[in-house]
Amino acid sequence: MQKIVVKGTSGAGKTTFAADLAWRLGLAHIELDALHHGPNWSAPTAEAFRDRVRAAMAAAPHGWVVDGNYDSKLAETVVDAADTIVWLDLPLGVKLRRLWRRTTHRIRNDVELWNGNRESWRDAFVGRESLFVWAVRQHVRHRRDWSTRFGRDPRIVRLRSAEDVRRWVEQHAAQG
Repeated sequence: MQKIVVKGTSGAGKTTFAADLAWRLGLAHIELDALHHGPNWSAPTAEAFRDRVRAAMAAAPHGWVVDGNYDSKLAETVVDAADTIVWLDLPLGVKLRRLWRRTTHRIRNDVELWNGNRESWRDAFVGRESLFVWAVRQHVRHRRDWSTRFGRDPRIVRLRSAEDVRRWVEQHAAQG
Protein backbone atom coordinates (compact mmCIF):
# COMPACT_ATOMS: atom_id res chain seq x y z
CA MET A 1 0.00 0.00 0.00
CA GLN A 2 1.63 3.18 -1.18
CA LYS A 3 -1.20 5.10 -2.85
CA ILE A 4 -4.31 5.02 -0.73
CA VAL A 5 -7.55 6.95 -1.05
CA VAL A 6 -9.85 7.15 1.99
CA LYS A 7 -13.50 7.76 1.15
CA GLY A 8 -16.59 8.26 3.27
CA THR A 9 -19.19 10.84 4.19
CA SER A 10 -18.79 13.70 6.66
CA GLY A 11 -18.23 12.36 10.14
CA ALA A 12 -16.84 9.01 9.00
CA GLY A 13 -13.39 9.95 10.25
CA LYS A 14 -11.60 10.23 6.88
CA THR A 15 -9.09 12.88 7.85
CA THR A 16 -8.24 11.41 11.25
CA PHE A 17 -7.90 7.93 9.77
CA ALA A 18 -5.88 9.12 6.76
CA ALA A 19 -3.48 11.23 8.85
CA ASP A 20 -2.86 8.31 11.22
CA LEU A 21 -2.44 5.82 8.37
CA ALA A 22 -0.05 8.14 6.50
CA TRP A 23 2.04 8.60 9.64
CA ARG A 24 2.17 4.85 10.33
CA LEU A 25 3.19 4.07 6.75
CA GLY A 26 5.57 7.02 6.37
CA LEU A 27 3.54 8.47 3.48
CA ALA A 28 2.33 11.97 2.66
CA HIS A 29 -1.18 12.91 3.80
CA ILE A 30 -3.21 14.87 1.24
CA GLU A 31 -6.45 16.39 2.53
CA LEU A 32 -8.77 17.22 -0.37
CA ASP A 33 -10.75 19.77 1.68
CA ALA A 34 -7.55 21.81 2.14
CA LEU A 35 -6.99 21.84 -1.62
CA HIS A 36 -10.62 22.62 -2.43
CA HIS A 37 -11.77 25.31 0.00
CA GLY A 38 -10.44 28.77 -0.77
CA PRO A 39 -11.06 31.98 1.19
CA ASN A 40 -14.75 32.60 1.94
CA TRP A 41 -15.45 28.98 1.00
CA SER A 42 -14.64 29.70 -2.64
CA ALA A 43 -14.24 26.60 -4.78
CA PRO A 44 -11.95 26.00 -7.75
CA THR A 45 -13.17 24.83 -11.12
CA ALA A 46 -13.01 21.09 -11.69
CA GLU A 47 -9.97 21.52 -13.93
CA ALA A 48 -8.10 23.69 -11.42
CA PHE A 49 -8.95 21.29 -8.59
CA ARG A 50 -7.75 18.27 -10.58
CA ASP A 51 -4.51 20.14 -11.30
CA ARG A 52 -4.00 20.88 -7.57
CA VAL A 53 -4.65 17.28 -6.62
CA ARG A 54 -2.37 15.88 -9.34
CA ALA A 55 0.39 18.26 -8.21
CA ALA A 56 0.02 17.17 -4.58
CA MET A 57 0.18 13.49 -5.56
CA ALA A 58 3.20 14.11 -7.81
CA ALA A 59 4.95 15.91 -4.93
CA ALA A 60 4.77 12.65 -2.95
CA PRO A 61 6.61 10.18 -5.21
CA HIS A 62 7.05 7.61 -2.41
CA GLY A 63 3.32 7.41 -1.83
CA TRP A 64 0.37 9.16 -0.32
CA VAL A 65 -2.87 8.82 1.58
CA VAL A 66 -5.58 11.06 0.13
CA ASP A 67 -8.74 11.69 2.11
CA GLY A 68 -11.95 12.98 0.63
CA ASN A 69 -14.41 12.47 -2.16
CA TYR A 70 -15.21 15.29 -4.61
CA ASP A 71 -16.14 12.69 -7.24
CA SER A 72 -18.07 15.20 -9.35
CA LYS A 73 -14.96 17.36 -9.78
CA LEU A 74 -12.19 14.78 -9.65
CA ALA A 75 -13.92 11.93 -11.50
CA GLU A 76 -11.38 9.08 -11.36
CA THR A 77 -8.26 11.24 -10.87
CA VAL A 78 -7.42 9.86 -7.43
CA VAL A 79 -9.19 6.50 -7.58
CA ASP A 80 -7.40 5.45 -10.78
CA ALA A 81 -4.02 6.32 -9.26
CA ALA A 82 -4.69 4.46 -5.99
CA ASP A 83 -3.57 0.95 -5.20
CA THR A 84 -5.94 0.79 -2.20
CA ILE A 85 -9.39 2.34 -1.70
CA VAL A 86 -10.56 2.45 1.92
CA TRP A 87 -14.27 3.16 2.31
CA LEU A 88 -15.22 4.17 5.85
CA ASP A 89 -18.83 3.00 5.68
CA LEU A 90 -19.83 3.42 9.31
CA PRO A 91 -23.46 3.49 10.49
CA LEU A 92 -25.24 6.81 9.96
CA GLY A 93 -25.82 7.29 13.70
CA VAL A 94 -22.09 7.01 14.43
CA LYS A 95 -21.24 9.53 11.73
CA LEU A 96 -23.91 12.00 12.88
CA ARG A 97 -22.70 11.82 16.51
CA ARG A 98 -19.12 12.42 15.39
CA LEU A 99 -20.22 15.23 13.09
CA TRP A 100 -22.17 16.85 15.95
CA ARG A 101 -19.14 16.73 18.29
CA ARG A 102 -16.72 17.98 15.64
CA THR A 103 -18.99 20.76 14.38
CA THR A 104 -20.02 22.10 17.78
CA HIS A 105 -16.36 22.08 18.90
CA ARG A 106 -15.29 24.01 15.78
CA ILE A 107 -18.06 26.59 16.13
CA ARG A 108 -17.75 27.11 19.90
CA ASN A 109 -13.97 27.41 19.71
CA ASP A 110 -13.94 29.48 16.50
CA VAL A 111 -11.60 26.97 14.85
CA GLU A 112 -10.08 28.14 11.59
CA LEU A 113 -10.28 25.48 8.94
CA TRP A 114 -8.84 26.06 5.46
CA ASN A 115 -7.83 29.49 4.18
CA GLY A 116 -9.49 31.39 7.00
CA ASN A 117 -12.84 29.58 6.76
CA ARG A 118 -14.88 28.78 9.82
CA GLU A 119 -18.05 26.78 10.31
CA SER A 120 -21.19 28.55 11.51
CA TRP A 121 -24.37 27.45 13.25
CA ARG A 122 -26.36 28.50 10.19
CA ASP A 123 -24.29 26.50 7.69
CA ALA A 124 -24.23 23.46 9.92
CA PHE A 125 -27.88 23.26 10.89
CA VAL A 126 -30.15 25.44 8.72
CA GLY A 127 -31.67 24.64 5.35
CA ARG A 128 -31.45 21.98 2.66
CA GLU A 129 -27.71 22.57 2.22
CA SER A 130 -26.83 22.29 5.91
CA LEU A 131 -23.93 20.05 6.84
CA PHE A 132 -26.20 17.53 8.56
CA VAL A 133 -28.72 17.31 5.72
CA TRP A 134 -25.77 16.91 3.34
CA ALA A 135 -24.31 14.10 5.49
CA VAL A 136 -27.58 12.14 5.49
CA ARG A 137 -28.08 12.54 1.72
CA GLN A 138 -24.48 11.53 1.01
CA HIS A 139 -24.71 8.50 3.31
CA VAL A 140 -27.69 7.18 1.35
CA ARG A 141 -26.21 8.05 -2.06
CA HIS A 142 -22.77 6.58 -1.33
CA ARG A 143 -24.20 3.34 0.01
CA ARG A 144 -26.21 2.96 -3.18
CA ASP A 145 -23.65 4.17 -5.73
CA TRP A 146 -20.35 3.03 -4.22
CA SER A 147 -21.58 -0.51 -3.62
CA THR A 148 -22.02 -0.78 -7.39
CA ARG A 149 -18.99 1.29 -8.33
CA PHE A 150 -16.49 -0.47 -6.05
CA GLY A 151 -18.25 -3.76 -5.33
CA ARG A 152 -15.95 -5.95 -7.43
CA ASP A 153 -12.86 -3.76 -7.31
CA PRO A 154 -10.04 -5.79 -5.73
CA ARG A 155 -8.55 -2.60 -4.27
CA ILE A 156 -11.56 -1.82 -2.06
CA VAL A 157 -11.49 -2.19 1.71
CA ARG A 158 -14.95 -1.48 3.13
CA LEU A 159 -14.85 -0.86 6.88
CA ARG A 160 -18.30 -0.81 8.50
CA SER A 161 -17.56 -0.14 12.17
CA ALA A 162 -15.05 1.59 14.42
CA GLU A 163 -13.87 -1.88 15.44
CA ASP A 164 -13.31 -2.84 11.77
CA VAL A 165 -11.25 0.34 11.36
CA ARG A 166 -9.15 -0.35 14.46
CA ARG A 167 -8.52 -3.97 13.50
CA TRP A 168 -7.62 -3.13 9.90
CA VAL A 169 -5.14 -0.45 10.91
CA GLU A 170 -3.50 -2.77 13.44
CA GLN A 171 -3.21 -5.51 10.86
CA HIS A 172 -2.11 -3.47 7.83
CA ALA A 173 -0.32 -0.42 9.17
CA ALA A 174 1.45 -1.45 12.33
CA GLN A 175 4.73 0.18 11.27
CA GLY A 176 4.28 3.42 13.24
